[in-house]
Amino acid sequence: MIIKDAVFYTSVVNAQKILNDNIPEFAFVGRSNVGKSSFINKLVNKKNLAKTSATPGKTKMINYFNINNLFRFVDLPGYGFAKVGQSHLNIWSSLIDVYLKNSKNLLTVFVLIDVRHEPTILDKQMIDYLIFNNLSFMIIATKVDKISKQKLKIYLNQIAKTLNVREEMIIATSSKTGEGTEKILNYIKNKLESYYE
Repeated sequence: MIIKDAVFYTSVVNAQKILNDNIPEFAFVGRSNVGKSSFINKLVNKKNLAKTSATPGKTKMINYFNINNLFRFVDLPGYGFAKVGQSHLNIWSSLIDVYLKNSKNLLTVFVLIDVRHEPTILDKQMIDYLIFNNLSFMIIATKVDKISKQKLKIYLNQIAKTLNVREEMIIATSSKTGEGTEKILNYIKNKLESYYE
């Protein structure tokens, strides 16, 4: 798949305003400093579509992006950054919860994990939540350019073991080198083809 057109559509901070039309969506979720915005920008080949911030956890809203006038990327609020405070965590988690449970055209949730660090309790809770709610998901291991090729297999195996998922459910990626981008775009293409059958 080639992404020819990617534009920001809208941001939502209120659960009642979450979009629920007939446009298929792919959501991205992960810890606040996992590199979500950079990853989305790499997928669409635009430097500043999703805004990156020097302050992890700054994004407190759901951001929608129209892709190829055919489907959407949905950037969900980051979770797990301690400085935001418990009240903000509760607001974000409820916003994520409403989106995931009520978005009828959500095809896949991409859960981003920094390959260099063992998944946290919050990461595990997110995977358990997706499984419990029977939601399709893939795990995106980010920042693989920062570790050696020899160690990558070990790190990916650790993520799979910690999250209790099959290793083939993890895609190794790098926003810097573009590794994994084609694999994810092909996955999205296949999902869309099945959706429109």
